[in-house]
Amino acid sequence: MTKTITIANQKGGVGKTTTCVNLAASLAATKRSVLLIDMDPQGNATMGSGIDKNELESSVCDLLLGDRTASEVIQRSPAGFDIMPANADLTAAEVQLMNKIGREHQLQLALKPVRSSYEYILIDCPPSLNMLTVNALVAANGVVIPMQCEYYALEGLSALLDTIEQIRISVNPEIRLEGLLRTMYDPRNNLANDVSSELIEHFGDRVYRTVIPRNIRLAEAPSYGQPILQYDKNSRGSMAYLALAGEVLRRDAKQNHYANG
Repeated sequence: MTKTITIANQKGGVGKTTTCVNLAASLAATKRSVLLIDMDPQGNATMGSGIDKNELESSVCDLLLGDRTASEVIQRSPAGFDIMPANADLTAAEVQLMNKIGREHQLQLALKPVRSSYEYILIDCPPSLNMLTVNALVAANGVVIPMQCEYYALEGLSALLDTIEQIRISVNPEIRLEGLLRTMYDPRNNLANDVSSELIEHFGDRVYRTVIPRNIRLAEAPSYGQPILQYDKNSRGSMAYLALAGEVLRRDAKQNHYANG
């Protein structure tokens, strides 16, 4: 069964795109078939996957507006996974979606013909709870929330969890919180340790054990259009995302075991 994971947080700069690209590359490195969908008009996941957003012949915008099929939009990333790329055109798609009936289901419906071709579909969201993010949540059966362990992090988290719950009740009963991922983590920072402890106290094992550290190589990789696994596979950032992929796979194996038995 295909696992579709939306990586979301309405707060910017928390490592959403970094997580989406590097988790996709790390899962692909374990021989899983992976599709990354860039739902952010900034197109950072597209660029970070080695695809030039300024030279796209078709994009997620065309998919959402019904001008292209999923298979026509998909490209192969040099990083070893497939990608539905995006650029600034996606802003126009969001505006036009507002006038469509069933607008929150557009991505979900468009994915149907290709969904079974992949073991994992990862969706990168814009840093807001807009119609693009809602489409990503309706199309998913799991949500990963990357977050920095800082003062305002918990405040924004409750709004996102409320949105996920509203979508679960109204349009997508399958959706669930996969986990909270601590990013840009510096264990020397007392506040980071305090917020981390608070997260674990509130959410227990839904907080991933894997922690993504602050890492200069991780920050450099997108400017070369590469996931960290390609850019510097021996860096702390690379090791962390490989560990996260392993944790995701173990959790899914455990869920499948319980579901089947």
